[in-house]
Amino acid sequence: MATQQPSPVPRCTLSLPILVPSLIVIGLLLLTCSLAPDAAARFFGAGQSWIAQHFSWFYVLVVGLFLILLLVLAFSTYGRIRLGPDDARPEFSFTSWLAMLFAAGMGIGLMYFGVGEPMMHFLSPPQASAGTPAAAREAMVTTFFHWGFHAWAIYAIVGLVLAYFGFRYNLPLTIRSGLYPIFKERIRGPIGHAVDIFALVGTIFGIATTLGYGVLQLSAGITRLTGMDTGGELFRFSLIGVVIALAAISAVTGLDKGVRRLSELNLLLAISLLLFVLFAGPTEYILGALSENIGNYVSQLTQLTFRTFTYTEPNQSGWFGNWTLLYWAWWISWSPFVGLFIARISRGRTLREFILGVLFVPTAFNLLWMTVFGNSAIWLSLHGGEQALAQSASNVDALLFNFFDLLPASGITSALAVILISVFFITSADSGAFVIDNIATQGAERSPVWQRLFWAALLGLTAAILMATGGLAALQSMTLIAALPFAGIMLLLCYSLWRGLQADLAHSTRRLSPASDFWNGKHWRHRLDRLVRHTGPREAERFITLTAQPALQSVCDELNERGLNSRVEQNDNCLLALVVPQEGRRDFYYGVRLESRAAPAFNPLAAAHSGDQDKRLCEVMTFFADGRAGYDIQYLTRDEVSADVLRQYERYLSLIQNESAELLNSAPEHTPLPPLEGESRPSP
Repeated sequence: MATQQPSPVPRCTLSLPILVPSLIVIGLLLLTCSLAPDAAARFFGAGQSWIAQHFSWFYVLVVGLFLILLLVLAFSTYGRIRLGPDDARPEFSFTSWLAMLFAAGMGIGLMYFGVGEPMMHFLSPPQASAGTPAAAREAMVTTFFHWGFHAWAIYAIVGLVLAYFGFRYNLPLTIRSGLYPIFKERIRGPIGHAVDIFALVGTIFGIATTLGYGVLQLSAGITRLTGMDTGGELFRFSLIGVVIALAAISAVTGLDKGVRRLSELNLLLAISLLLFVLFAGPTEYILGALSENIGNYVSQLTQLTFRTFTYTEPNQSGWFGNWTLLYWAWWISWSPFVGLFIARISRGRTLREFILGVLFVPTAFNLLWMTVFGNSAIWLSLHGGEQALAQSASNVDALLFNFFDLLPASGITSALAVILISVFFITSADSGAFVIDNIATQGAERSPVWQRLFWAALLGLTAAILMATGGLAALQSMTLIAALPFAGIMLLLCYSLWRGLQADLAHSTRRLSPASDFWNGKHWRHRLDRLVRHTGPREAERFITLTAQPALQSVCDELNERGLNSRVEQNDNCLLALVVPQEGRRDFYYGVRLESRAAPAFNPLAAAHSGDQDKRLCEVMTFFADGRAGYDIQYLTRDEVSADVLRQYERYLSLIQNESAELLNSAPEHTPLPPLEGESRPSP
């Protein structure tokens, strides 16, 4: 069988209906925040306050709903559904997967707020007296709440929806695809373009703002190490340029090499720094605090989830708007970026594995990190370091390095922190460029490298302009305002996911009538021969040519005679499929393809592979549009293949005639032939 050469990478895959409006909006907002940063800050700040006053209940309820929905899906029968075909397996190892989750989701934030947030809550708690043990307890519970399950539930919802519709139904890996069950083919028009434009602009500004604050902390660390004056704009611009250049190099190497390896390095460095602080600081106090922090967090989880401070003093309501609501809006504004990236690296995992992995593993690491750094800082403040840390708590940029000054080997730990922040910076820019390019191309599988370099450069330029003009604060407020409508879009994504999962489960559990069982054992010797004598590529191709293709064509001809406009599609790689279009519903699809695997180490007939352990065996497998696992049909005769097609068509008709048949609309009208190994997957 001839091996198909990979198709050349297109020169440009950008979608103009998304690219042009996005660049116009980005340019206008940059001009506004740059030319009039104070006025923009006042305007967007007023909008943020208005939203906090009137829509705090909405943020609280939707974030709580996201967490509840994910837990229900994880522990229900839906949890066994795979993100991809039933026989798909994860592309990345579990360790690499978790490392990339950690680096893309909250890496810079943990470095920036690991000491800063617990200290600020300790010195200014919402309910307890400042500087007391009660304030320390409340500070850690609040920090856990902001960086725990709820934050990752927001990311997981978007990532799960995109991965499900992208890998299970072969839709493009973009936000619009998650709305297919609601808007059908209209997602390919203005509605879909508007959603992707919104996601692209929000992702650009969300990442650029975070990178801007990351540069401020990185500058403070370099000043601490070298004594240089890093407050000048030229130095900070140079710093952004170096980081973006390194991100560009990572982008050229690809997702599997660049981002994965940097993410694994990130995780290794972070664990090393974490262990040092744990053993160099008050170890027994930290371990005891970890146990109590987890207990307090879990026991108060329901109350914290739905707390709005409605019955409390106005100053506590103000704290709520400046902290919890700010975090929920910030995570929502980042969810297109992180969610799409999580989706991209999660193909082949089950819903249960995805949900539990995304919710629990990063949360557990975040809680450990916040305890080690936060409780250490609080303990040092109460035992001789109060002046050094408390007075600098408002300067979060340098607070981490002031904290290291109170521990042994402060120069080494500060240098390690600078390296860690830099690598986080690079992975955020690199993975951000990948996600933005994915949105701008409507999920194109292969894009030229220059496009990712363009988006990485735009991220750096945006961060530099905002830092130079003082527009970071205004842009942050604007990004958080934009989180409100996107929260509404996320609710629609949840509804779409529920409809799709219901259809998926109904299709996989639908029982056939006994009359549709076509094989009666008549040709049992033929089947036994296929079981013990494995076939090679030539014999498998012969079966497709002489048995499968005529069988599908016979069914196609009969359907056409009865007024159904069916067709048989085939390519040069012995992949073929019978397609029966259904207007307004998913097409019926019965496909046949070759699958190659290694010869078994043992076989009833040793001559099956003649002792050659490297020999490849072929199977003729079915595949379907809904992602169900296929099965080997080489033991069937031509008439039995035709009967199997009718068996699957009966299943299909029983579904669309069922009262819940409209749920089938959660996939495109036609799914193309799947690729061979190494071949790019075409867009539907």
